[in-house]
Amino acid sequence: MDIFDNTILCNKCNSKMEKVQIAKNGFSFRAVQCPKCGERIIHPNDAQEYKQFNQLKRKVFKVKLRLVGNSYAVSIPRPIVDFMQEQEREMHKRMSEMVNLCFEDMGRISLMFHESKKKAGSFRDEGNKASSFRDEGNLEEN
Repeated sequence: MDIFDNTILCNKCNSKMEKVQIAKNGFSFRAVQCPKCGERIIHPNDAQEYKQFNQLKRKVFKVKLRLVGNSYAVSIPRPIVDFMQEQEREMHKRMSEMVNLCFEDMGRISLMFHESKKKAGSFRDEGNKASSFRDEGNLEEN
């Protein structure tokens, strides 16, 4: 049984909260939101996964550039692959063996492991407002 299967009351106004989905940086968060005051609570498992993502995102990995035939190869560190595979399992998709590589800027190359409907470099949520996480895992509007 999931914690969000229960009725959740708002701490501020004691109203019954409604289930919503929140999109941020390619993640879909399960949440409940108060229809009166707008207070939101993000599902703890989703907040934990997002925290793990941010920890990996900030980490710098030193990897070797190897010549393989006429091409160069870089190995992707195991923690990144493990995280991506876990995300793919949860979404019931398989990571494609082919990836998209883009030479973005001098000294910067990006890899995309699955096609995104958003344009590269777009960090805004759908809608007009950007969102950011507070330390405790809640979203707040900017």
